[in-house]
Amino acid sequence: MSEAKRLAGEKAIDYVEDGMIVGVGTGSTVAYFIDALARIQHRIRGTVSSSEQSTQRLRAHGIEVLDLNSTGPLSLYVDGADECDPKKCLIKGGGAALTREKIIAEASEKFICIIDPAKRVDVLGRFPLPVEVIPMARSLVARRIVALTGAQPVWRQGADERGVVTDNGNAILDIHGLAITDPVALEAALNQIPGVVSVGLFARRAADVVIVGGEPPQVF
Repeated sequence: MSEAKRLAGEKAIDYVEDGMIVGVGTGSTVAYFIDALARIQHRIRGTVSSSEQSTQRLRAHGIEVLDLNSTGPLSLYVDGADECDPKKCLIKGGGAALTREKIIAEASEKFICIIDPAKRVDVLGRFPLPVEVIPMARSLVARRIVALTGAQPVWRQGADERGVVTDNGNAILDIHGLAITDPVALEAALNQIPGVVSVGLFARRAADVVIVGGEPPQVF
């Protein structure tokens, strides 16, 4: 799938206009977009990054990374997804950057999602839904998720017993066993649980354009 990811990432360059500050997401497909962006970096004013990982890659290319508080609204955000349904609703957060990704998506006029064909699904939920939570609320949130959905939240484990820690210092719960027929409603309900920082459902603010890598890339 690496070739499909590369083709999707490079196709997204078509949406980059001169003088833009470009929002940049996280993940293996976005890495190809960053590499392609480096070839036209003289045309843009800079970027806003959703993760420390992407920031490092951007700066390694000599691309300036700016603070969203200083840039104000963005014209374009390019990011990947773990799943995408026919309405361009997404599951994101496999790389644990969902909160910053959601913030940048909200701040952007156009959200371009770049994926390989395997990420297209009819119903979201085969990929476990990530939820970023305040560490002290992890067990509370897990109990509320079970009561709300009947599905199984699993604390994402890392290299030690602390589990995965996000760039914001929080924990991740991955909800297994969902079939998400109403992504907007589920996103809203999960967001109401005290201790939830962000939910990896991008439904209220779905993608505007989805690019599926292939020869040629498909755009919908």
